[in-house]
Amino acid sequence: MNASPEHQRILLDVADLDRRIAQAERARTKPSQAARIGELVAIRQEQLRELTALTGTRDDVRTELTRLETDVSLVEKRRARDAERLATATNPKEAQALEHELASLARRQSDLEDIELDVMGRVEDADAAVAAQQALLDTTTAEGTALTAQAKADVAAATELGAQLARDREAVTDALPAPLLAEYTRRAANSAGAALLTRGTCEGCRILLPGTDLNDIRRSADDAVVFCPECGCILVRTEESGL
Repeated sequence: MNASPEHQRILLDVADLDRRIAQAERARTKPSQAARIGELVAIRQEQLRELTALTGTRDDVRTELTRLETDVSLVEKRRARDAERLATATNPKEAQALEHELASLARRQSDLEDIELDVMGRVEDADAAVAAQQALLDTTTAEGTALTAQAKADVAAATELGAQLARDREAVTDALPAPLLAEYTRRAANSAGAALLTRGTCEGCRILLPGTDLNDIRRSADDAVVFCPECGCILVRTEESGL
């Protein structure tokens, strides 16, 4: 295959554009924030499970406190009623029974209030645990939200860049002969497609070519399309090639 040296040099621009297009596509499909966002999703799910468990524990303790408050209220009402009855009692036996019940109710109320104080402490601890866990969840959510927003912005920018590079590529390749572009495209599937030969080294695979291969290239006509014997890309020769 033959192509003018000018057309072969254009392939370097095409290869550079293809490299940048590939970078933009990777940025579009795999934003740099993706891994951390995935980690945060898993962390948030675990934190949410823990928050649910802590909230359930807190609600149970609050229910227990409500029940105790109801029991204390009932005992207080019972004591007040018995005290009123005792104040008007004329029967000594009835008065004695009321006094006994009032003493029993006083002990019951004292026990309930002691338990109530303990449960109130547990409610405070449960509230603090829920608040702390909610703070962790909020921090994780905030980081995830910020990263997601940045990822969307980066994807949008990469999409726009990729589109612009594709337009630039189309403008550049319009000047190339179809057979040369087809050969480049075929080789670009497995290599850089085209690369500069610099001081005997293929810039596509970074390998210094053996002297025999360089001699073959040196003997080739200027418009001959030559290929790297290592990676197969089209070698573009310039005054820097060292031939």
